[in-house]
Amino acid sequence: MKKYKTISISDSVSLINGIKPMILDCRDMKDYRTGHLDDAIHVHEGLKESLIKRGDKQRPLLIYCYYGHASEHLAEFFSDFGFKHVYSLEGGYSSWKENHQPGD
Repeated sequence: MKKYKTISISDSVSLINGIKPMILDCRDMKDYRTGHLDDAIHVHEGLKESLIKRGDKQRPLLIYCYYGHASEHLAEFFSDFGFKHVYSLEGGYSSWKENHQPGD
C-alpha cells in the first residue's frame, strides 16, 4: 500500500488554498526557471537531505515533476522517511499548465 497519495489538479488547488503544503518541484532547474507553481521550491540533493534531517514531518508536501512519474518516486522517498502527508500531482506540471486556470 502506498504511503502517499496521488491527487488531481482540482484536489491540489484545494490543498494549496487550504492547508498550504510545502510545494516541491523535482524537474530540472532550467524548466523550474521557465515556470513553476507559485511558492514551489526546486528540489536538489541538499534540500532533500535538509528536509529529512530537520523538516517538519507533519507539514504536508505536494510534489510534482514533468508528467507525474518522478514525483511519485520522490513522494515515496519522503513517506519512507516519516513524512505523514505526502501528495504527488497527477499528470505533473504539464497537466497543471494545461488544465489549471489562474484564480481557480
